[in-house]
Amino acid sequence: MTDDAPPPGFLSIDEKIRKAKALFDARGKTLLQEPAVVRLMAELDRRISASQEAMVRFGIVDACRHCEEEEGGSCCGAGIENKYSPTLLLLQLLLSGELPESRRWENSCFFLGEQGCRLRARHVLCINYLCLRIQKMLPPEDLITLQTVTGEEMDTVFHLHETVKRILKR
Repeated sequence: MTDDAPPPGFLSIDEKIRKAKALFDARGKTLLQEPAVVRLMAELDRRISASQEAMVRFGIVDACRHCEEEEGGSCCGAGIENKYSPTLLLLQLLLSGELPESRRWENSCFFLGEQGCRLRARHVLCINYLCLRIQKMLPPEDLITLQTVTGEEMDTVFHLHETVKRILKR
């Protein structure tokens, strides 16, 4: 095995997307009829909107766009997509019915698009991470507000993810 070889059991993002789509085709209708899933999806949709609004309000979206476009790349680098599981990608399909088919930029995350992340159901790392520049840019009270709002999104993603996994095991 060479240093460049993926570890045993590693799935490429294309394989994870195929698995997520197969899960959606096989169990999506059932999941979308589960009261707990429906409730958590509605809550997650509200939490995502609140997080996005806070990111815009505090200038984070503009700062990330500037870094990506003017400074040669953002924190959304190639390989971040490897954090995603087929089940987490299934949440994206449940929320929107679609997943990106291809990577936009070779050195960026598979899911990074013109307007930022193309996913609604994001990995905890993608929701939570703030680079040092942004941390220093925000007054402490804004940072606390942002962390509270995004923490609620992360909690809801976790609960929905666990609920879907539990249902899939039935």
